[in-house]
Amino acid sequence: MTSAVSPAVTFGRLAPTLPVTDIDRAVAFYTGILGFTKVFQNGDPVGFVILKRDAAELHLALDKQHKATVCNLAHLLVGDAATLYQHLLQHKVRIIKSMRDADFGMRCFVFADADGNRIDVGENR
Repeated sequence: MTSAVSPAVTFGRLAPTLPVTDIDRAVAFYTGILGFTKVFQNGDPVGFVILKRDAAELHLALDKQHKATVCNLAHLLVGDAATLYQHLLQHKVRIIKSMRDADFGMRCFVFADADGNRIDVGENR
């Protein structure tokens, strides 16, 4: 029988790492369309990048063999899902699941980046 780690062990931030086939294209998407800022990069050529915006942090890792899946790879909580949704539509970002007010109390939708990585967006209602 296993037991959970003691409540005395506190957890800090947890940042998802998304695999991308073209790191420059991915950085351009997340900084140009979503307004993230690149705060760290590693490798020569660059193979890893950390992006931040407000409390959100996202890691990008170069994987030239990456193939998208049907799973959401990250969940992004926002203050105004409708405005973000319209912004993404204006920039012709692929929407996987349209905006909806879910019975679990969130306004939500799912979009995909250029590599097909699915990001689930939610706003607490």
